Amino acid sequence: MSFLQALAAAAAVLWILPQCRAIEEVTTCAGIVPMRWRREVISIADFGAVGDGKTLNTWSFHKAIYRIQHLRKRGGTLLYIPAGVWLTGSFNLTSHMTLYLAKGAVIKATQDVWSWPLVDPLPSYGRGRELPGSRYMSLIQGNGIRDVVITGENGTIDGQGDVWWNMWRQKNLLHTRPNLLELINSRDIIVSNVVFLNSPFWNIHPVYCNNMVVKHVTVLAPYDSPNTDGVDPASEIGGKTILWKSFDSLNMFFSSIFSNFIASNFADSFGIPCMHDSDSSSNVCIEDSYISTGDDLVAVKSGWDEYGIAYGRPSSGITIRRLTGSSPFSGIAIGSETSGGVENVLVENVNLYNIGIGVHIKTNIGRGGYIRNITISDVTMNGVGKAIRISGHVGDHPDDNFNPRAIPTVDGVTIKNVWGEEVEQPGSIEGIKDSPFTRICLSNVKLWGVGVSPWRCTDVSGAALGVNPWPCPQLASSFAMNNC
Repeated sequence: MSFLQALAAAAAVLWILPQCRAIEEVTTCAGIVPMRWRREVISIADFGAVGDGKTLNTWSFHKAIYRIQHLRKRGGTLLYIPAGVWLTGSFNLTSHMTLYLAKGAVIKATQDVWSWPLVDPLPSYGRGRELPGSRYMSLIQGNGIRDVVITGENGTIDGQGDVWWNMWRQKNLLHTRPNLLELINSRDIIVSNVVFLNSPFWNIHPVYCNNMVVKHVTVLAPYDSPNTDGVDPASEIGGKTILWKSFDSLNMFFSSIFSNFIASNFADSFGIPCMHDSDSSSNVCIEDSYISTGDDLVAVKSGWDEYGIAYGRPSSGITIRRLTGSSPFSGIAIGSETSGGVENVLVENVNLYNIGIGVHIKTNIGRGGYIRNITISDVTMNGVGKAIRISGHVGDHPDDNFNPRAIPTVDGVTIKNVWGEEVEQPGSIEGIKDSPFTRICLSNVKLWGVGVSPWRCTDVSGAALGVNPWPCPQLASSFAMNNC
């Protein structure tokens, strides 16, 4: 049994053991997407790739993935990326594969923007997000795929975004910038233990997907990098996640199991008792990650104005847990593109620092759709411009064809157990005159700062309990807290 086959089996067991421990020790949304042990392992170096940071390896990635797609090995194939800097253009993933980045491995995007391929706009957006027409393909793309894992030993996917950011600043972009990773109409996806660095645009963008796992990822971009959102789930995303232990313990375990696995040829490697939940497969789970970028850390979306209304694909069942991060924009955002609807979102145990807006729920006239059944709890903030903003007057339109009578609804938003220090403004809740926000409930929200200004509220009803500074009267007296 080869070293790479041992690596594949070890990766699968490393996924299983912490999952069992996580069920006992930590609340997690684990279980729906199992880590796969791939029977075949190939290396990108086998396809002529050179990890010197200079050789362009796009063709090597295409050849390797073409082989996986067409040979269809039973159990799938692991594509191993060794230590080194592997320069490449865009490439598509395929089903039943694992993209495994070894320690010290860097998949680096070429900065030759003129040869970057174009793809059609998403149907729920109707055009590129920045410019009409086509958009640049993401560095790593997948469409209609299933059973895909992107993982490793904290290797890096580097978008080299500065050339794109400068084009945006100079207003000479021809098309919407590429994401680092975009998955479309896909299911049973795991993204874990990978660093996403300097994306040209959004970092991780799953759209029209089910059973999506994002965990133990690090997402980094400069504070002034434009539109470098961390994770942007959009329209029917789902999944559950599994909690890893520290990477030090992972390395120790790796070292200890190789000899046993090879000696036994992996015969008993999966005889490990483990209980895990296998339902709620319509949810996406983002857990145990660190994000520091130039835009929203996590933004839940579901389509843009008339295009999103026509496509009609909601985002629902989203869990965001144990997230830490910093941004000049929002920590946790919903919207503003919510035309397909957003519902059943749970956010808990979030730590934000040096943040523009802690929690930002945003929509606009012309969006249509709904935002409902949102629960955000156990959030700490330090160094915040505004702690909470819920607004019906945020976001641009794709064109002049939006329907001004498409009025969104916002109902059933609970924010509780929030502690903020060095908060400049506590918050604002600004509903829409013809569609007031309802059941907006604040509980145990303590915000401290120098010269804290008062809350500002319009066109909203709800309740508040244990809030400092005391909120606006629309929340203090509208109806009993037990209706929240």
